[in-house]
Amino acid sequence: MRQMTMVAFLQAQNCTNFVGSWRHPDAMPDFTSAEYYRRIGRILEAGKFHIGFFDDRLAMPDRFGGNHEHTVANGIRCVKMDPLTILTVMGMATERLGLGSTASTTYFEPFDIARKFQTLDLMTNGRAAWNIVTSMNDSEAMNMGREVHLEHDLRYDRADEFLEVVTGHWDSWEDGAIVLNKETGLFADPTKVHRLDHRGKFFNSRGPFTVPRSPQGHPVLIQAGQSGRGRQFAARWAELVFVVYHGIENGKRDYKILKDAVAAAGRNPEDVKITAAVYPVVAETRAEAEDRVALIDTLPKDIDKLSLLSEVLNFDFSTKGIDDPFSDEEIASISGVQTMRDRVMSVSGKANPTTRDFIEISGRGTFHDHTRMIGSPKDVADGLEQWFTERACDGFVIAASHVPGAYEDFVRLVVPELQRRGLYHKDYAGVTLRENLGLAKPRA
Repeated sequence: MRQMTMVAFLQAQNCTNFVGSWRHPDAMPDFTSAEYYRRIGRILEAGKFHIGFFDDRLAMPDRFGGNHEHTVANGIRCVKMDPLTILTVMGMATERLGLGSTASTTYFEPFDIARKFQTLDLMTNGRAAWNIVTSMNDSEAMNMGREVHLEHDLRYDRADEFLEVVTGHWDSWEDGAIVLNKETGLFADPTKVHRLDHRGKFFNSRGPFTVPRSPQGHPVLIQAGQSGRGRQFAARWAELVFVVYHGIENGKRDYKILKDAVAAAGRNPEDVKITAAVYPVVAETRAEAEDRVALIDTLPKDIDKLSLLSEVLNFDFSTKGIDDPFSDEEIASISGVQTMRDRVMSVSGKANPTTRDFIEISGRGTFHDHTRMIGSPKDVADGLEQWFTERACDGFVIAASHVPGAYEDFVRLVVPELQRRGLYHKDYAGVTLRENLGLAKPRA
């Protein structure tokens, strides 16, 4: 029986992806401590989550007004630690939970990324994953030695070659290359370790690679591109896809489009897990859950919305009045997440939407930017089951209103209900992330 893939959406920062979460009365304040992340890892593993992955940016949100003071004063994702380091901490507190981190193909080098993630994969006995991003704004560019961010499609062209180099290095060690024969003095078979010698448009990388194969071969590849070019990239490379669908009908349509793109790329669509972002708020009763949501909806501020819109679209919203329409030139200049821009234009029915349109339709900075599922364990499980069985997704990326309480509630209340219905596994299938996701080990 087909079963759900379950992913936790994590942040190595002062809040969850819901920026107002740090203001929640039950949010734990020790987000710079190792125990904070160990605690999250233990909760997710108790709930048999397949993986927790960390989103990341290479800058705090300071595109609004070109100033970081509002970001720091309001706690708008102003603390951003290195997620790869945190995954090592979480890996030591867990045994089966998959561990994913974001890293940008625009601002790092392929050999470095290949080495870091393959090392994490070895240190976690084959549980690592890489969430591939191309980054989104000029603030990241300026932190990484550039003045402006690369154009959208060019970023994906670079990313394609980046993946060719990374996977080329990962596959350059054959299984069984290490002999470790102390009697003969042979450490490893040199005929099973190969040099890449890549020379391309964006990268030159010789090798040989310095990290052997892991129990799962190499890390699982996660990707979240939903633009036309992003979908093309995901169809070629992704093994786990993170999507944001606005409504089940849109989800079913886009799910099929992406699965068809995977098939067109010569891959088995069943080997690519599409997971949809949801905000679940669950309690013993629906009334209690609705009370919890009422509290959550008091936490966002207007500055959260404007700051995060400026960040994600790479456009300074301080230059626009609330009801001023965007010019054609301004719409064309938006180089961040183009699917968000296009959705605002589509839903508003305007070629030149206003700032208010962007705020209200995107839900950015609020508890409305992902699908919400609210109620008793049965209510939430009903919603998840409908999306899953009607083929809007293969599973879910669970986003939290606050940490650790939102994950604790989901594991305690929703997971047993899904297991009772036969929609969710009762134990891990194996040791490695690929085993638990039902993915084949890649050939060297």
